[in-house]
Amino acid sequence: MPTIAFLANLSTAEHKRRWDLLNQHASDGVNVIVADPKSSPGELIEALKDADAAIPWLASIPLDAAEHLPKLKLVQLLTAGYDSVDVIGLSKLGIKVANNGGSNAISVSEHTISLMLSVYRRMMEAWTNTKDGKWRSGVDQLPVRTEINGKTVGIIGFGNIGRQVSRRISGFNCEVLYHDLIELMPGRDGELGAQAVDLDHLLRVSDIVTVHVPLNSSTRGMMGSREFDLMKKTAIFINTCRGPVHNETDLIKALQDGEIAGAGLDVLEEEPTDPNNPLLHMPTSIVTPHWAGGTGEGNERAVVFALSNLQRIVENRKLLSVVDPASIF
Repeated sequence: MPTIAFLANLSTAEHKRRWDLLNQHASDGVNVIVADPKSSPGELIEALKDADAAIPWLASIPLDAAEHLPKLKLVQLLTAGYDSVDVIGLSKLGIKVANNGGSNAISVSEHTISLMLSVYRRMMEAWTNTKDGKWRSGVDQLPVRTEINGKTVGIIGFGNIGRQVSRRISGFNCEVLYHDLIELMPGRDGELGAQAVDLDHLLRVSDIVTVHVPLNSSTRGMMGSREFDLMKKTAIFINTCRGPVHNETDLIKALQDGEIAGAGLDVLEEEPTDPNNPLLHMPTSIVTPHWAGGTGEGNERAVVFALSNLQRIVENRKLLSVVDPASIF
Protein backbone atom coordinates (compact mmCIF):
# COMPACT_ATOMS: atom_id res chain seq x y z
CA MET A 1 0.00 0.00 0.00
CA PRO A 2 1.55 3.37 -1.02
CA THR A 3 2.01 5.95 1.71
CA ILE A 4 1.76 9.71 1.36
CA ALA A 5 2.84 11.93 4.25
CA PHE A 6 1.49 15.41 4.98
CA LEU A 7 4.10 17.55 6.73
CA ALA A 8 2.15 20.13 8.65
CA ASN A 9 1.08 21.26 12.07
CA LEU A 10 -2.67 20.65 12.19
CA SER A 11 -3.30 23.30 14.84
CA THR A 12 -4.60 25.83 12.28
CA ALA A 13 -7.81 25.62 10.27
CA GLU A 14 -5.91 26.29 7.03
CA HIS A 15 -3.67 23.24 7.58
CA LYS A 16 -6.55 21.08 8.76
CA ARG A 17 -8.60 21.83 5.63
CA ARG A 18 -5.86 20.44 3.40
CA TRP A 19 -5.44 17.40 5.66
CA ASP A 20 -9.17 16.70 5.45
CA LEU A 21 -9.12 17.02 1.65
CA LEU A 22 -6.20 14.62 1.44
CA ASN A 23 -8.08 12.00 3.45
CA GLN A 24 -11.29 12.66 1.55
CA HIS A 25 -9.76 12.08 -1.88
CA ALA A 26 -7.32 9.28 -1.04
CA SER A 27 -8.55 5.87 -2.14
CA ASP A 28 -8.81 2.94 0.26
CA GLY A 29 -5.54 1.67 -1.14
CA VAL A 30 -3.55 4.70 0.03
CA ASN A 31 -2.11 5.17 3.50
CA VAL A 32 -2.25 8.84 4.54
CA ILE A 33 -0.13 9.96 7.48
CA VAL A 34 0.76 13.29 9.09
CA ALA A 35 4.14 14.37 10.45
CA ASP A 36 5.18 17.46 12.38
CA PRO A 37 7.74 19.34 10.24
CA LYS A 38 9.29 20.78 13.40
CA SER A 39 10.31 17.33 14.61
CA SER A 40 13.98 16.50 14.93
CA PRO A 41 15.65 14.80 11.93
CA GLY A 42 15.55 11.51 13.81
CA GLU A 43 11.84 11.83 14.52
CA LEU A 44 11.14 12.81 10.91
CA ILE A 45 13.08 9.81 9.62
CA GLU A 46 10.99 7.53 11.81
CA ALA A 47 7.71 9.20 10.81
CA LEU A 48 8.50 9.13 7.07
CA LYS A 49 10.34 5.83 6.78
CA ASP A 50 7.45 4.22 4.85
CA ALA A 51 6.44 7.27 2.78
CA ASP A 52 6.60 7.07 -1.00
CA ALA A 53 5.68 10.76 -1.30
CA ALA A 54 5.63 13.70 1.08
CA ILE A 55 3.61 16.90 0.96
CA PRO A 56 5.24 19.69 2.96
CA TRP A 57 2.89 22.55 3.72
CA LEU A 58 4.73 25.75 4.66
CA ALA A 59 7.61 23.44 5.52
CA SER A 60 10.58 21.65 3.99
CA ILE A 61 12.29 18.30 4.36
CA PRO A 62 15.84 18.64 5.74
CA LEU A 63 18.43 16.88 3.63
CA ASP A 64 19.89 15.22 6.72
CA ALA A 65 16.55 13.47 7.13
CA ALA A 66 15.85 12.88 3.43
CA GLU A 67 19.15 11.05 2.92
CA HIS A 68 17.86 8.35 5.30
CA LEU A 69 14.57 7.84 3.46
CA PRO A 70 15.38 5.44 0.60
CA LYS A 71 11.69 4.76 -0.08
CA LEU A 72 10.85 8.45 -0.62
CA LYS A 73 10.52 9.17 -4.34
CA LEU A 74 8.65 12.47 -4.45
CA VAL A 75 8.26 15.73 -2.57
CA GLN A 76 4.92 16.98 -3.87
CA LEU A 77 4.13 20.67 -3.38
CA LEU A 78 0.64 22.13 -3.17
CA THR A 79 1.97 25.46 -4.46
CA ALA A 80 3.28 26.68 -7.81
CA GLY A 81 6.46 28.02 -6.21
CA TYR A 82 9.24 25.64 -5.21
CA ASP A 83 11.69 27.96 -3.44
CA SER A 84 10.78 26.49 -0.03
CA VAL A 85 12.56 23.19 -0.74
CA ASP A 86 16.09 22.24 -1.76
CA VAL A 87 15.30 20.95 -5.25
CA ILE A 88 18.95 20.40 -6.15
CA GLY A 89 19.83 18.64 -2.90
CA LEU A 90 16.80 16.36 -3.05
CA SER A 91 17.51 15.58 -6.71
CA LYS A 92 21.00 14.36 -5.80
CA LEU A 93 19.32 11.93 -3.40
CA GLY A 94 17.07 10.65 -6.19
CA ILE A 95 14.00 12.44 -4.84
CA LYS A 96 11.99 14.45 -7.35
CA VAL A 97 10.17 17.68 -6.50
CA ALA A 98 6.91 18.52 -8.27
CA ASN A 99 4.81 21.66 -8.00
CA ASN A 100 1.02 21.73 -8.09
CA GLY A 101 0.60 21.49 -11.85
CA GLY A 102 -1.28 24.77 -12.09
CA SER A 103 -3.90 23.78 -9.51
CA ASN A 104 -3.98 27.28 -8.03
CA ALA A 105 -3.72 29.14 -11.36
CA ILE A 106 -7.38 30.15 -11.47
CA SER A 107 -7.35 31.26 -7.83
CA VAL A 108 -4.19 33.36 -8.20
CA SER A 109 -5.31 34.89 -11.50
CA GLU A 110 -8.63 35.98 -9.98
CA HIS A 111 -6.79 37.52 -7.02
CA THR A 112 -4.44 39.27 -9.44
CA ILE A 113 -7.34 40.94 -11.20
CA SER A 114 -8.91 41.78 -7.84
CA LEU A 115 -5.74 43.68 -6.94
CA MET A 116 -5.77 45.50 -10.29
CA LEU A 117 -9.34 46.62 -9.70
CA SER A 118 -8.71 47.52 -6.06
CA VAL A 119 -5.72 49.72 -6.90
CA TYR A 120 -7.45 51.41 -9.83
CA ARG A 121 -10.68 52.01 -7.89
CA ARG A 122 -8.89 52.89 -4.60
CA MET A 123 -11.09 50.28 -3.00
CA MET A 124 -9.41 50.09 0.40
CA GLU A 125 -9.51 53.85 0.95
CA ALA A 126 -13.19 53.88 0.09
CA TRP A 127 -13.86 50.94 2.44
CA THR A 128 -11.91 52.49 5.32
CA ASN A 129 -13.72 55.80 4.84
CA THR A 130 -17.11 54.06 4.84
CA LYS A 131 -16.25 51.87 7.83
CA ASP A 132 -15.14 54.94 9.80
CA GLY A 133 -18.53 56.55 9.21
CA LYS A 134 -17.23 59.23 6.85
CA TRP A 135 -19.10 57.91 3.79
CA ARG A 136 -17.80 59.97 0.84
CA SER A 137 -16.33 62.79 2.89
CA GLY A 138 -12.65 62.78 1.99
CA VAL A 139 -12.71 60.17 -0.76
CA ASP A 140 -14.21 62.71 -3.16
CA GLN A 141 -10.92 64.56 -2.81
CA LEU A 142 -8.93 61.56 -4.09
CA PRO A 143 -7.49 61.48 -7.61
CA VAL A 144 -10.00 60.32 -10.20
CA ARG A 145 -10.55 56.55 -10.30
CA THR A 146 -9.52 54.51 -13.32
CA GLU A 147 -11.03 51.81 -15.52
CA ILE A 148 -9.20 48.69 -16.65
CA ASN A 149 -11.11 48.77 -19.92
CA GLY A 150 -8.87 49.45 -22.90
CA LYS A 151 -5.61 49.34 -20.96
CA THR A 152 -2.43 47.52 -21.99
CA VAL A 153 -1.61 44.71 -19.56
CA GLY A 154 1.94 43.31 -19.47
CA ILE A 155 2.31 39.80 -18.05
CA ILE A 156 5.82 38.77 -17.02
CA GLY A 157 5.89 34.98 -16.85
CA PHE A 158 3.43 33.17 -19.09
CA GLY A 159 3.12 29.84 -17.35
CA ASN A 160 -0.06 28.36 -15.86
CA ILE A 161 -0.94 31.47 -13.84
CA GLY A 162 0.13 34.06 -16.40
CA ARG A 163 -2.01 32.40 -19.06
CA GLN A 164 -5.03 32.33 -16.75
CA VAL A 165 -4.57 36.06 -16.12
CA SER A 166 -4.56 36.58 -19.90
CA ARG A 167 -7.82 34.67 -20.27
CA ARG A 168 -9.55 36.64 -17.55
CA ILE A 169 -8.30 40.09 -18.46
CA SER A 170 -9.48 39.62 -22.05
CA GLY A 171 -13.02 40.33 -20.89
CA PHE A 172 -11.92 43.88 -20.04
CA ASN A 173 -11.12 44.71 -23.67
CA CYS A 174 -7.40 45.03 -22.94
CA GLU A 175 -4.35 44.61 -25.11
CA VAL A 176 -2.30 41.83 -23.53
CA LEU A 177 1.47 41.58 -23.87
CA TYR A 178 3.67 38.96 -22.27
CA HIS A 179 7.32 38.18 -21.73
CA ASP A 180 8.65 34.73 -20.91
CA LEU A 181 12.02 33.04 -21.37
CA ILE A 182 10.22 29.91 -22.58
CA GLU A 183 8.63 30.26 -26.02
CA LEU A 184 5.10 29.03 -26.51
CA MET A 185 4.16 26.71 -29.31
CA PRO A 186 3.72 28.89 -32.43
CA GLY A 187 0.20 30.29 -32.58
CA ARG A 188 -0.61 29.52 -28.94
CA ASP A 189 -0.13 33.11 -27.80
CA GLY A 190 -2.64 34.30 -30.41
CA GLU A 191 -5.05 31.69 -29.16
CA LEU A 192 -4.72 33.25 -25.71
CA GLY A 193 -5.07 36.77 -27.05
CA ALA A 194 -1.56 37.81 -26.06
CA GLN A 195 1.51 39.04 -27.92
CA ALA A 196 5.09 38.11 -27.03
CA VAL A 197 7.42 41.12 -26.61
CA ASP A 198 10.79 41.81 -25.02
CA LEU A 199 10.79 42.84 -21.38
CA ASP A 200 11.82 46.47 -21.82
CA HIS A 201 9.10 47.10 -24.40
CA LEU A 202 6.52 45.52 -22.11
CA LEU A 203 7.60 47.78 -19.24
CA ARG A 204 7.53 50.94 -21.35
CA VAL A 205 4.07 50.54 -22.87
CA SER A 206 2.02 48.66 -20.25
CA ASP A 207 -0.51 50.38 -18.02
CA ILE A 208 -0.49 47.37 -15.70
CA VAL A 209 2.58 45.16 -15.14
CA THR A 210 1.93 41.86 -13.36
CA VAL A 211 4.60 39.26 -12.52
CA HIS A 212 4.07 35.49 -12.44
CA VAL A 213 7.51 33.88 -12.31
CA PRO A 214 9.14 31.31 -10.01
CA LEU A 215 11.69 32.62 -7.53
CA ASN A 216 15.21 31.64 -8.50
CA SER A 217 18.58 33.34 -8.97
CA SER A 218 17.52 34.88 -12.29
CA THR A 219 14.23 36.33 -11.05
CA ARG A 220 15.29 37.51 -7.59
CA GLY A 221 15.13 41.31 -7.68
CA MET A 222 14.23 41.34 -11.37
CA MET A 223 11.87 44.27 -10.74
CA GLY A 224 14.08 47.05 -9.38
CA SER A 225 14.79 50.72 -9.92
CA ARG A 226 15.74 50.28 -13.59
CA GLU A 227 12.50 48.45 -14.36
CA PHE A 228 10.29 50.84 -12.40
CA ASP A 229 11.97 53.79 -14.15
CA LEU A 230 11.04 52.26 -17.51
CA MET A 231 7.37 52.02 -16.57
CA LYS A 232 4.86 54.78 -17.24
CA LYS A 233 4.26 57.18 -14.37
CA THR A 234 0.58 56.23 -14.67
CA ALA A 235 1.29 52.46 -14.55
CA ILE A 236 0.61 50.12 -11.65
CA PHE A 237 2.61 47.07 -10.53
CA ILE A 238 1.07 43.78 -9.37
CA ASN A 239 2.94 40.91 -7.70
CA THR A 240 1.23 37.69 -6.62
CA CYS A 241 4.18 35.29 -7.11
CA ARG A 242 7.05 35.82 -4.64
CA GLY A 243 8.09 38.97 -2.77
CA PRO A 244 11.82 38.85 -3.54
CA VAL A 245 11.01 39.07 -7.27
CA HIS A 246 10.72 42.82 -6.65
CA ASN A 247 13.28 44.92 -4.81
CA GLU A 248 11.13 46.33 -2.04
CA THR A 249 13.30 49.38 -1.32
CA ASP A 250 13.20 50.31 -5.01
CA LEU A 251 9.46 49.74 -5.20
CA ILE A 252 8.78 51.96 -2.19
CA LYS A 253 10.96 54.70 -3.68
CA ALA A 254 9.23 54.40 -7.06
CA LEU A 255 5.85 54.87 -5.37
CA GLN A 256 7.04 57.72 -3.15
CA ASP A 257 8.67 59.54 -6.08
CA GLY A 258 5.71 59.04 -8.40
CA GLU A 259 7.71 56.91 -10.84
CA ILE A 260 4.72 54.54 -10.89
CA ALA A 261 1.16 55.21 -9.82
CA GLY A 262 0.38 52.25 -7.57
CA ALA A 263 1.02 48.68 -6.49
CA GLY A 264 -1.11 45.67 -5.58
CA LEU A 265 0.88 43.03 -3.70
CA ASP A 266 0.07 39.62 -2.26
CA VAL A 267 3.72 38.97 -1.45
CA LEU A 268 6.56 40.88 0.21
CA GLU A 269 10.29 40.32 0.68
CA GLU A 270 9.79 39.44 4.33
CA GLU A 271 6.65 37.62 5.49
CA PRO A 272 5.06 38.44 7.85
CA THR A 273 6.24 41.96 7.19
CA ASP A 274 7.14 44.64 9.71
CA PRO A 275 3.95 46.56 10.64
CA ASN A 276 5.91 49.73 9.91
CA ASN A 277 6.60 48.71 6.30
CA PRO A 278 5.76 51.85 4.26
CA LEU A 279 3.84 49.73 1.76
CA LEU A 280 1.19 49.13 4.43
CA HIS A 281 0.65 52.85 4.93
CA MET A 282 0.83 54.32 1.43
CA PRO A 283 -2.43 55.38 -0.26
CA THR A 284 -1.08 54.03 -3.56
CA SER A 285 -0.46 50.44 -2.42
CA ILE A 286 -2.65 47.52 -1.37
CA VAL A 287 -1.16 44.47 0.36
CA THR A 288 -2.78 41.09 1.10
CA PRO A 289 -1.08 38.38 3.24
CA HIS A 290 0.14 35.88 0.61
CA TRP A 291 -3.17 34.08 0.25
CA ALA A 292 -4.04 34.50 -3.43
CA GLY A 293 -4.03 30.77 -4.08
CA GLY A 294 -5.82 29.51 -0.99
CA THR A 295 -9.35 28.97 -2.30
CA GLY A 296 -11.35 25.84 -1.55
CA GLU A 297 -11.45 24.89 -5.21
CA GLY A 298 -7.72 25.46 -5.70
CA ASN A 299 -6.87 23.47 -2.56
CA GLU A 300 -8.96 20.55 -3.77
CA ARG A 301 -7.37 20.55 -7.24
CA ALA A 302 -3.89 20.57 -5.66
CA VAL A 303 -4.67 17.59 -3.41
CA VAL A 304 -6.18 15.61 -6.29
CA PHE A 305 -3.09 16.37 -8.37
CA ALA A 306 -0.78 15.24 -5.54
CA LEU A 307 -2.61 11.91 -5.25
CA SER A 308 -2.46 11.43 -9.01
CA ASN A 309 1.33 11.77 -8.90
CA LEU A 310 1.44 9.22 -6.07
CA GLN A 311 -0.50 6.83 -8.29
CA ARG A 312 2.08 7.40 -11.03
CA ILE A 313 4.79 6.28 -8.60
CA VAL A 314 2.84 3.08 -7.94
CA GLU A 315 2.42 2.46 -11.67
CA ASN A 316 6.03 3.42 -12.45
CA ARG A 317 4.83 6.15 -14.81
CA LYS A 318 6.39 9.55 -15.52
CA LEU A 319 5.62 12.11 -12.82
CA LEU A 320 3.92 15.37 -13.78
CA SER A 321 5.12 18.95 -13.11
CA VAL A 322 8.54 17.86 -11.89
CA VAL A 323 10.81 20.83 -11.24
CA ASP A 324 13.98 20.71 -13.32
CA PRO A 325 16.95 21.29 -10.97
CA ALA A 326 18.64 23.18 -13.82
CA SER A 327 15.87 25.81 -13.65
CA ILE A 328 17.02 26.86 -10.18
CA PHE A 329 19.99 28.81 -11.59
